[in-house]
Amino acid sequence: MATGGNAIRGTRVGAGPMGEQDHGFHADRIAISYWDALGNETVRYFSAGIPDEEIPDTIDSPHSGLPAGRDKQNPPALAKTEPYKTHLAYVKERRTEEEAETLLDDALQQLRERRGQD
Repeated sequence: MATGGNAIRGTRVGAGPMGEQDHGFHADRIAISYWDALGNETVRYFSAGIPDEEIPDTIDSPHSGLPAGRDKQNPPALAKTEPYKTHLAYVKERRTEEEAETLLDDALQQLRERRGQD
């Protein structure tokens, strides 16, 4: 006779004598709805005894990854994203050698002044 593992067929691993009420599944809870800018609703459950100031006003929506708020009419705005820049766009933004030397000289002068004051 071939057997596999030590679990009895048809049982869950880790199932024990405790029922759901012992795990806290029947605790009094309140449902709070959150909406993101795309209109997705997310419902989060909190303990009924929790004070209102401990319930967060915003969360990250699992549907879109955007911030979601409790106000359905005025959800948090979409995050402003910068357009993708290519490497050449960053190269064009680099300072000239003269500007870099001026900035370095200014920084060194400020350091010398600070050290002289100490």
